[in-house]
Amino acid sequence: MRVTTAQLPPMEESADKIFVTPHAVILLDGASAFVPVPVPASAYADYLGRFLADALTSDPAADLQEILAEGIKATAAHYDLKAGESPSSTVTIARERDEHLDLLLLGDNTVILPGGEILTDDRIDRLDLEPRRKYRERLAAGHGYDDEHGRLLGELQTQQALYRNRPGGYWIAETDPDAAQHAVTVKLSLAERSWIILATDGAYNTIAGIGLDDWDRHVRSTSEQLRVVLEHCHRWECEIDDDGYRLPRAKRHDDKSLAILRR
Repeated sequence: MRVTTAQLPPMEESADKIFVTPHAVILLDGASAFVPVPVPASAYADYLGRFLADALTSDPAADLQEILAEGIKATAAHYDLKAGESPSSTVTIARERDEHLDLLLLGDNTVILPGGEILTDDRIDRLDLEPRRKYRERLAAGHGYDDEHGRLLGELQTQQALYRNRPGGYWIAETDPDAAQHAVTVKLSLAERSWIILATDGAYNTIAGIGLDDWDRHVRSTSEQLRVVLEHCHRWECEIDDDGYRLPRAKRHDDKSLAILRR
């Protein structure tokens, strides 16, 4: 499959990471930390993404959950990380193999399929924690990104850590290799789908929220045209909804990444 990508800001300045191998695309979104962590989420996502890309280049048919488990273990060891006190990252892998596409989703990246079908791992949002409800209610009431908003985000991440990589909670790439066995996995026929789109939440939420989700058009776009879409989203966040009133979100701006795979 042919791959087209776009990122805002560029990957070296972003916690979003995209890696492309001869047979796979890997999309990661290092989680913004509102409580102290020992290394930046961008560094965590970069190390893990490079590990996965190297593994899938060496063995294109490798079991996706197994290499993700190995990658989490290697990344945690490299940075000497401790569970619950460390950066984390979403991981989405799309791998072409034998006329089908293997998908793995861990965390809330989004996969868009023809016909408007959406795949995501929304277990963290299903926790329905009070600080998340409160910050969204405050934004919708016009309070904006004030000090109380920051306090609520810190409280939210502290509560989320209690549910991280535990049954009944949510699963994410952090320090526990077993999280990989809880990833969402899907096998799709390539004969039935001529394209798919991978998006981080910073891209998908704003694109969908402001009505730019003409995915059939986007799949025919160049990297530069996709970047224009991301820049439009950024300007909208700056000029139209800088207080998060119309589209309540944790940060005024999140990193934005898209990867399009076409036959």
